[in-house]
Amino acid sequence: MPAFRPRHLCSVAAALVLTLTAPATAATAATDAASLREVLFVGNNWDGTADVIKSSGDFAKVGRINVIPDKDARMAEINADPIKWIYFMAIRNSVGEGHDQFVDDMYSTPDGRSVVVSRPSFADVVSIELATGKINWRFPVAGYRADHMAVSPDGTRVAVSASTANTVHVLDIDTGKQLGSFATGDKPHENIFTKDGKYIWNMAIGDVNTALDDPIWDWTKGDRHITVVDATTYKQVRVIDMRDRLDAFGLKNFSDAVRPAVFSPDESKLYFQISFFNGFLEYDVATDKITRMKTLPKNPATSEDRTTWVNDSRHHGISMNPAGTKLCVAGTMDDYATVVDRATLQEGPLVTASKPYWATVSGDGKDCIVSESGADQLTAIDFATGQKVTSVAVGDHPQRVRLGHVQSDWTGPSSS
Repeated sequence: MPAFRPRHLCSVAAALVLTLTAPATAATAATDAASLREVLFVGNNWDGTADVIKSSGDFAKVGRINVIPDKDARMAEINADPIKWIYFMAIRNSVGEGHDQFVDDMYSTPDGRSVVVSRPSFADVVSIELATGKINWRFPVAGYRADHMAVSPDGTRVAVSASTANTVHVLDIDTGKQLGSFATGDKPHENIFTKDGKYIWNMAIGDVNTALDDPIWDWTKGDRHITVVDATTYKQVRVIDMRDRLDAFGLKNFSDAVRPAVFSPDESKLYFQISFFNGFLEYDVATDKITRMKTLPKNPATSEDRTTWVNDSRHHGISMNPAGTKLCVAGTMDDYATVVDRATLQEGPLVTASKPYWATVSGDGKDCIVSESGADQLTAIDFATGQKVTSVAVGDHPQRVRLGHVQSDWTGPSSS
């Protein structure tokens, strides 16, 4: 019989450990998943709160979070710095429509214990512990305003637009540590991670607060383009300026400011909205061309004076059902939302909505969820029929709506 060497003993011990711990690890993962509840986070921008509601069904309220528990400290900092105060007031009187912007975007951590929030007026990103309502960490962005975010597919990183610094920061969602950053065009806005987590797409929208809204002054709006970066190195891999693509499609008088956008499930097509347009465009990623355009109905009651449209938006908010067969569009200034067949581009019923600002998808994938910022409510529209399902009341000026998770027994912070 050969000698039983120590290294063999170590190998056997390691194998035993793996054998014994593997089922426990799987069991732990299953237990963790069972302890989570899928919800929708609704950012009430002018309130400084986020409502948490069921992700499907009756969309009943689960709880509410105060996303500005440190308001006094932040205001003291702003009031002590003349430059910060000037920007704070500029945000209030321009993009804020006379209100402070306290929550633009939010994502929960994978364990459902915290929510990460971008706060435009405070120019930062914070992580808030859902059990207590207390701040875990705070990251001040470059410049003076934080905007749209995106979360990586594995939920470990968030990308946030620092709109006055033409920069996107990528942060560790648990610690708030910056993992990298990259330069963008003027006024970075929407961010999208590709579903494999390899790339980040950023859309820069330029200056949307000037009154130079006639097409002849479009060149004054700044450098607007899509920046695509490697999501590991944060190095630029591609720049897409829609000006050339729009011109080639015969749309020389259209703005090239890409607003909300959504990929098809296979990411071969990008559907996007642009400033001042009541509709959306289809872009083929492989051929680098705009392939189709959908013009949606105008509301006769909507003023044709572009300077009256909020932040150069006519329509702002677009989503797609999981099957990739239907699009849902928020007709912001036209006060409706509608479901559009992706194959034919035929719209369904125009569902009346008051300044709808965003569109997302319910947890079960059956409904389009639209935030009605003018009515302080969320409205669900059935993707299959295009008909309204229900509306639920939320806080003051709901904008971004994101799917996320909380602990299964959570009903709100203990300190609230």
